[in-house]
Amino acid sequence: MASTFDTETDRRAFIRANTRALQPPLVPEVWLHLAEESVPLWQKTEEELGEMNVPPPFWAFAWAGGQALARYVLDNAELAAGKRIVDLGAGSGLCAIAASLAGASDVLAADVDPFSSHAVSLNSELNDVQIRATSEDLLLASPPQIDLLLIGDLFYEKELSNSVLKWSAEVTAKGAMVLVGDPKRSFFPVERFEPVAEYSVPVTRALEDSEIKRSLVWRMRPH
Repeated sequence: MASTFDTETDRRAFIRANTRALQPPLVPEVWLHLAEESVPLWQKTEEELGEMNVPPPFWAFAWAGGQALARYVLDNAELAAGKRIVDLGAGSGLCAIAASLAGASDVLAADVDPFSSHAVSLNSELNDVQIRATSEDLLLASPPQIDLLLIGDLFYEKELSNSVLKWSAEVTAKGAMVLVGDPKRSFFPVERFEPVAEYSVPVTRALEDSEIKRSLVWRMRPH
């Protein structure tokens, strides 16, 4: 079965048709195209693409770590104002949007899922902000010169976690700050970070193991 996503317009139309404009509970200042159920959307994506083993539609949900990080950025706008920022593993672009609303001079939302860049574009339009988006794997090259790296809920697989940690260390070595929103996922390297804030994030049991997920914002320690 051939993919029905032959153009960028097709992907944008799919996102619009299978999501609703909603406000993440912890970050009501932001509107996102979000799915209300995870499994049906995942199955529908596989059907439309005509292939199995499609990555989960992370872009369609406001995860606990991302909400915590976005909240922290908005409440501490001086960290982002006038800064060059990368949102790594951007998903919906929630943290990138928060950074832009906080006054960042340049924001790049990076996620290897090709749906993510389109979700970021649509969500940027919803919030009237300008964000660049890419589906290139930034982890395969040296980090660009930036001021702040934002990472929301990206330490959920061992190999990915190791790659993100190494890349983040390079970012720190170049003088930038690295902030992570993470509820202590299985492969989060706690020893390399220090907590700077903690939030109780409303979530759904379809995504998490409870309706309130304790999530922290962490700053990377100098190596």
